[in-house]
Amino acid sequence: MSLTTEPVSPKATSLSPLPAEDPLTAEQWKTLLAITDTIIPAIKTIATANSPEEISASDSEYGSAISKLTALSPENEGESAAEAYMKESASSNPAFREALHRLLAIYMPQATRNQFIMALNILKSFSILNLTSTRPGSLILTGYTTPIGDQPVHIRESIIQSWTTARLPLLRQLYRTFTMLSKQTWIRLTPTLPRILGYPRVPVGMVPGKGYDYEFIQFPSGDKPETIETDVVIVGSGCGAGPCAKNLTEAGNRVIVVEKAYHWTPDHFPMSEANGWNHLFMNGAFISSDDTTINIVAGQAWGGGGTVNWSASLQTQGFVRKEWADGGLPFFTSAEFQESLDRVCNHMGVSTDYIEQNRTNQLLMEGARKLGYAYKAVPQNTGGKRHYCGHCTFGCGSCEKQGPVVSFLPDAARAGAKFIEGFHAEKVIFTWKNGEKVATGIQGSWVSRDVNGGVAGEPTTRRQVIIKAKRVIVSAGTMQSPLLLLRSGLTNYHIGRNLHTHPVSLVGAIYNEDIKPWEGAILTSVVSEYENLDGKGHGVKLEATNMLPSSWLIWLPWKSGLDYKLNAAQMKRMVGYISLARDRDTGQVYPDPVDGRVRVKYTTSAFDKKHILEGLVALAKIQYVAGATEIFTVIPGVSTFVRGDDSSGEGINDKKFQQWLDEIRNAGFPSPESMFVSAHQMSTCRMGASPKTSVVDPQGQVWGTKGLFVADASVFPSASGVNPMVTTMAISDWISRGISKGLEQSPRL
Repeated sequence: MSLTTEPVSPKATSLSPLPAEDPLTAEQWKTLLAITDTIIPAIKTIATANSPEEISASDSEYGSAISKLTALSPENEGESAAEAYMKESASSNPAFREALHRLLAIYMPQATRNQFIMALNILKSFSILNLTSTRPGSLILTGYTTPIGDQPVHIRESIIQSWTTARLPLLRQLYRTFTMLSKQTWIRLTPTLPRILGYPRVPVGMVPGKGYDYEFIQFPSGDKPETIETDVVIVGSGCGAGPCAKNLTEAGNRVIVVEKAYHWTPDHFPMSEANGWNHLFMNGAFISSDDTTINIVAGQAWGGGGTVNWSASLQTQGFVRKEWADGGLPFFTSAEFQESLDRVCNHMGVSTDYIEQNRTNQLLMEGARKLGYAYKAVPQNTGGKRHYCGHCTFGCGSCEKQGPVVSFLPDAARAGAKFIEGFHAEKVIFTWKNGEKVATGIQGSWVSRDVNGGVAGEPTTRRQVIIKAKRVIVSAGTMQSPLLLLRSGLTNYHIGRNLHTHPVSLVGAIYNEDIKPWEGAILTSVVSEYENLDGKGHGVKLEATNMLPSSWLIWLPWKSGLDYKLNAAQMKRMVGYISLARDRDTGQVYPDPVDGRVRVKYTTSAFDKKHILEGLVALAKIQYVAGATEIFTVIPGVSTFVRGDDSSGEGINDKKFQQWLDEIRNAGFPSPESMFVSAHQMSTCRMGASPKTSVVDPQGQVWGTKGLFVADASVFPSASGVNPMVTTMAISDWISRGISKGLEQSPRL
């Protein structure tokens, strides 16, 4: 990344107004905010705390905290930043309640919201909030007859702490739900924590890049559907759509790319932590499995996941290719597949030559080296440039990351492709021809921008649109492509099933040095020592993770309000890593019965959990030999390891350390409070040799149809085992070249 001393200030990205209808009653808000202000409390001395809503600390305890925070803060901040941080509670910022309102009213499915508000007991007659706001319920859940919302904060804190070891699973689940919700919402909005961390709004020294000047089709208002024609319509604009659009347009075909999201120019990037999750991720990055044990993070932006990913550009490994070929898909061990892999990598300038490893990745590789573990640098799609940017999950303002928006889609535009943003594809249109079900286009709803050219206000126009086409390519991603097929009336049993997620758990560590983990490229190294734990290609990759506060600090264990604040303040000395499983076992996506949004059935299996756990142990060992002073996991109930002064000579044989590793193994992942996260979703329209086992055929065409193709990560026969961008692009490159040949042979299908 080019460096500059000039200040960079991305353009604002306002959010839409809150829904008028309040999702909670006044009493429910009182209880909810009482809980969140307990998890993120205002903390004062005994002498100055004049409200039951403030934690009272002794003078010595408070003074010690202020001293620690001041020592961690940049020199120009002094004690004032520490004082402000201690005094801040979750709801002291009005934006906190607004964010909760948005989450509950917009992003939380109705059924989940009902569970949040109305946690059913045997009679299904009490709500979560009302259970703790009625005397019988309060006694059951809190041990007190006074409702939790009427208790002073120190009593509320002891109640929430008691939930962590409660025999009743519901209470342990409530602990996880409320602490995660409070941390997640507060971290995105807090004005005081960035001052303590010295956390910059944008990457230090970033030079804004010049993006491609896209033009989008606009439609006039009207009561009847607007109809347009093309040769190929592509639903989606991400890593599957990009190569398809480029190849088919350059082959001389008329191509229209439609995308539900809106295009943001590079001068809006990186977006803020307050708004980036809302604008660039599906459902505001709030998609949980039905059992709430895994959080799904999926991009929904112009450019899809390629706009928000971390540049990792790993090619599909040989053992995965063989598995797919052995399943009746010989293409994956052919020279053609390798040519597609190389072609997309060359187009993006994928290389390891320009990587400057940040401290997080250095420590991962150095620890792996000391243990004799296999590791390597991860190629980056940065166009042969140094890209020292830790904020790319909110968009790349330098335009050095060669995602679809920077690479494939501009090529398609220059060759004549047309684009539509704000387009929700409702269904594929079919016509019966000679006894065959032929795709002849799509129908959807288009929503324009507002009068100011943004997306926060009321759109100027809404219009139904029909796009007639000779070929339809669905590249809406693993979460949305199967839903479009289902809305189109297709009934193949496998549509939406066979979901792989690469489930992840995390390890963190603290060092006696300033790491500033948000600086530098995010994922530039990988440890592959544990990638084949069952002899069949299932295991874990060990990688660095995104270290923006709103991505990382939600995972820090919560023991008390003061403890959490002090730990969060140490983030600039932290590193974070993931144990990422190539999962054997699968789940399902399906449409919500109320509003059609994507829902997920997925529970990480005992088989895959075992692999993830071994990865956590390995990461802990890596951090130990790399010199970490403290190491922690996100497994509920597992303590933090603190290195002793006399342990260096023994290495990982340190008895205290080995006892702690045993604690991790013995804990496993207790249910229901354990939680995983997924940034890679695959296989919900999987490719195969038969409609009895798959959704699309070896050419990517949907079984039982003509002219309808799927080209995205949903066609993976199983989990890729590596970050899926390059595999997605390569498969889409090959599918689209086949479509192009078919159009040449039969342009009037």
